[in-house]
Amino acid sequence: MNVTRIDLKSHVRTVPDWPAPGVQFRDITPLLQDAQLLREVVERLASRYRDPALRPDRVAGLDARGFIVGAALAYALGLGFVPIRKQGKLPFRTIAETYELEYGSATLELHTDAVAPGERVLLVDDLIATGGTMMAGKRLLERLGAEVVEAAAIVDLPELGGADRLRAAGLPVHCLMSFGGH
Repeated sequence: MNVTRIDLKSHVRTVPDWPAPGVQFRDITPLLQDAQLLREVVERLASRYRDPALRPDRVAGLDARGFIVGAALAYALGLGFVPIRKQGKLPFRTIAETYELEYGSATLELHTDAVAPGERVLLVDDLIATGGTMMAGKRLLERLGAEVVEAAAIVDLPELGGADRLRAAGLPVHCLMSFGGH
């Protein structure tokens, strides 16, 4: 039987000059809006993490689009989901990690009981640009004693160097697609 693989990349919308002039925003919402495409995204990721060598104990997603992909992936793998949120959004005791953005800084938080020491955690977001958000999430999880087994995303923007920075920090990276330019 000949199975045709869906071209997911052709369904990512490019929005020019958003949120600032010169930026080519890669919008994954068309992938999320179509049930077949969303299933394909989740299944491609899930098939990778069913491998016993890569299988995590939990999936952590970064605020906000990482929640969509991460929660669906956790469900497909039969695992729990851990939200890593922007500052001030979690109701229980948290730890925080501040990281640099192009113009300023941001802070992420994680509940202190989100993971246990030694747990293998997959860190998920929709897109890797500079890698700053992923690095902050990695540091938070590691501060609680977790082992971050890989960073996964739908889209990589290699010209911004984030995936390379993550790999240089010892974090393997897996993306379903990449786009030149930014």
